[in-house]
Amino acid sequence: MTFPAGLKKHGETKVFTAETVPAALLSQHDTKPGVWGKLMVLDGALDYVLTGPPEVAQRVEAGGFAVIEPTVLHRVGLVGPVSFKVEFHSVPKAEG
Repeated sequence: MTFPAGLKKHGETKVFTAETVPAALLSQHDTKPGVWGKLMVLDGALDYVLTGPPEVAQRVEAGGFAVIEPTVLHRVGLVGPVSFKVEFHSVPKAEG
């Protein structure tokens, strides 16, 4: 999965670890319409889980990332020591 053309980064989370990850990220949640996420694993590994049905997990290892599509229900699953963050991207609003 790749990002559509024209997206611009507009924010990111702090770096989370297995000890600091918010409970909300371990539960089913989504992004707002038009907001794409880039789940970036800095160290270790985690599972990016589409909650389905059916549930589908993608293992993301250090240096890798997963693309989070707008409004798609998902969660992360911890598999050991990890550090990661999420960048948020969207199409810039037209000025004028």
